[in-house]
Amino acid sequence: MNVELRKTFQFEAAHLLPLLPKTHKCRRLHGHSFKVEIAVAGECDKRLGWLMDYADISAAFNPVWKRLDHHYLNEITGLENPTSENIAVWIWKKLKPKLSLLTEVVVAETCTARAVYRGND
Repeated sequence: MNVELRKTFQFEAAHLLPLLPKTHKCRRLHGHSFKVEIAVAGECDKRLGWLMDYADISAAFNPVWKRLDHHYLNEITGLENPTSENIAVWIWKKLKPKLSLLTEVVVAETCTARAVYRGND
């Protein structure tokens, strides 16, 4: 049976979008309560009845979370222009080597605005 698992995480961070016009509100320093959803998919282990332990997803994401939570995202290498889209790709690159079953990273900066990245492999 082919299944998908999703696990959601949250981090608080500040950023600004330096490539926007100076008059744009997102060019000013501001913060978000970001939500990240990690999706993995594949065949269930018939004996265990699961795809993988949710704790393994958490363990893979924890170092990424520590790098993002309560930080100024613009100072993180690779996130100099920390749009939700770029954050999703950055997280993907950090997680894919640890989570081979990774299929999707969703980054929500508000409850109504989110970016979805499904990789390119």
